[in-house]
Amino acid sequence: MNRKLVKRAALVSALVLALAATGAYLYLDATSDVQRTGAETCGEVIPADADRRDGKAVCATLDALADAWERGDAEAYGRQFTENGTYTTYIGSHYEGRADITASHRALFKGFLKDSKLAARYLDMRFLTKDVAVLTSRGADYTGDKPGADELSKVTTFTLVRDTDDAWRIAAFHNTERSNVMERFSFLWAPDTAPKAEK
Repeated sequence: MNRKLVKRAALVSALVLALAATGAYLYLDATSDVQRTGAETCGEVIPADADRRDGKAVCATLDALADAWERGDAEAYGRQFTENGTYTTYIGSHYEGRADITASHRALFKGFLKDSKLAARYLDMRFLTKDVAVLTSRGADYTGDKPGADELSKVTTFTLVRDTDDAWRIAAFHNTERSNVMERFSFLWAPDTAPKAEK
């Protein structure tokens, strides 16, 4: 077989594979909408069997966090965390303690998160004890138009505790970037991996 023919065949094969991969990616991306986008307000996910005052206090902490972010106020943002709180970002940065969380956000609010806001939809609130709550939400930071419920790119878990002054503060924060194409692929490949709310 002549070398030119082999090169052309390899080139055509590579092109066909690239087109197939692009088509598969576009299909997965187009069919990867989340079914459970969450509640618009935090108060909607307060459990029926919870103390409403505590549920509202947990929501007030999240509201204060978003307000501090919008104002670019790192000190107010940090005050929503316990003294020894932890903060893990979707890129894997792990901060320990209120001072560390505050310092990092001071830099972020002056840098690439300047003038940004937080969008959130609330998935679940559970009280593990009368002094410990876990809240899960979908969210994103943004500038310009607020993203729609189906455009929120992160899933966030807050573990809140009743602090020594009786205020609810965040003891642990974990943020995960949603990889919509990989999620859709895994649900197609192994359907039983899909959460009940996404089936």
